[in-house]
Amino acid sequence: MITKLVVWALKARWGLAAVVIAANLGGLAVIVTELWLSGFFGRIGDDWRRIIGLASIYPVMGFLAGVGLAVRDRTVYFGWLDDGRKPTVDESRRLLRLPIAITARALAIWLPGVIVAASMLSHLSAHNSAAVTTALFTMGALQSAGFTFLIVDRLIRPTIPVVSGVLGPTAHWSSSVLMRVVMTWAVAGAMPLLMLITVLADPASGAPDRVRAAIYLSIVGIGSGALATAILARSVATPMRTLRRALDRITKGEFDVRVPVGSTSEIGRLENSVNELAVNLRERERMRDVFGRHVGAEVAERALAGGVDLTGDVREVSALFVDVTGSVELSSGLTPHDFVAKLNRLLAIVVAATEENNGLVNKFEGDAALCIFGAPIALRDNATPALRAARRIRDEVTATGELDIGIGVARGRVFAGDIGSDTRLEYTVIGDAVNEAARLTTEAKEVPRRILVSSAVIDAAAEHERAKWVLYENILLRGMPEPTACWTDVEDAPTSNGAEPDTDAAAISAIAEVRTATTESGAAASRLGPVQGGA
Repeated sequence: MITKLVVWALKARWGLAAVVIAANLGGLAVIVTELWLSGFFGRIGDDWRRIIGLASIYPVMGFLAGVGLAVRDRTVYFGWLDDGRKPTVDESRRLLRLPIAITARALAIWLPGVIVAASMLSHLSAHNSAAVTTALFTMGALQSAGFTFLIVDRLIRPTIPVVSGVLGPTAHWSSSVLMRVVMTWAVAGAMPLLMLITVLADPASGAPDRVRAAIYLSIVGIGSGALATAILARSVATPMRTLRRALDRITKGEFDVRVPVGSTSEIGRLENSVNELAVNLRERERMRDVFGRHVGAEVAERALAGGVDLTGDVREVSALFVDVTGSVELSSGLTPHDFVAKLNRLLAIVVAATEENNGLVNKFEGDAALCIFGAPIALRDNATPALRAARRIRDEVTATGELDIGIGVARGRVFAGDIGSDTRLEYTVIGDAVNEAARLTTEAKEVPRRILVSSAVIDAAAEHERAKWVLYENILLRGMPEPTACWTDVEDAPTSNGAEPDTDAAAISAIAEVRTATTESGAAASRLGPVQGGA
């Protein structure tokens, strides 16, 4: 109900004038009723009509002046609302000063009237106390001004989000929580009690008149106190409840929260702060996601937790290297867009197979990728998932039929950590295992099964995984002083319908038998065929 009235007062041309006039007439009504109950008018005498008429001249003039100024205020302070546009910076700042400006003007209109009316009534009626009359009118004026401030402050609250959009986070001392609490206390408690004290101390009033006036003022104090306190409590409790709900959502990871800014008090600044918190957390989460996509989720978490220090350690890891065969010829026959699309489909397979086996895609090197198992997160067994990932990558790439690849897997102790400077860091692994995996990849491009694995990986793998691999041959890798025992995987066993084994599998098995016999006899291993490194 209050919200609807506020919206009406903002939109209607006479809305602001009606609100201000109602507040002032309410204060005047309280004074007149209190004077009547205390027997004031009965002590004026038979000429009371003339006296009241003369005393009413200034209130009528003040009323008309107030109406005219309030109508003017509607255009001055809310002209932008009538034009259907946002306020300018000056209009926004002027609007924030509206409650205190209208309250000060109300007092400026009231105080001369208080002096005129109190002097006239005291002069024309010798039975009334000038001090009591002046005090009652003064407190009535202050009561009316206080109500005017609270009402106008509530009136402009729906416009604050628009004003904040123009000025940004802003506050005005007249709309602070402290100011509202003090004004509510004055309107709801201090003024009625002071008026009650004044009536009880009036020597010209009889006991019955004082009792009636005291009861009336007590009822007014209770009613106005309840209303003012309810409005104050609502103005604080409602946004605080909204803020609590927003913070609950933020703690659950919902960073698209937006709290409407409803005031220029401390609560309004808090609402702005919560909105900025949500924006900053959303941006941080976006950067975290982008960071994780570039370096891997585990490396991102490690970097965010550890700061910017250069750190690392030596670990036993399994390194898996994937490279495309004939990439130069392939790229020259395709448009850049088509070639990149093929690479992205390949790398998507590599990422999925690696991450689902608890590995890290450490870097992309053009048409190649380096994957690490055992860093930065240590694994009890990093060889088995590396072998499992290698088979999966080869099988899925072969199934697509788009690219030909080679895969090399090696194992050993490497440095795993950050390298670079204070301003630019990169998480990487450095060691013989990485170099060996790259050399094995070059040789694997000529192997029927397209995978070559060092003996260290096979020896560290689980028993059920070792059963899927056979010794291919001993190969002298580029840059290595001695030949490396290279293993490749075995083709799946034939199905029950009697299908013949794959020729590649048969060839691999034959090679394995020859290599085993040669090893047992102690003869030197020789290569079964030349191996060329693909582009």
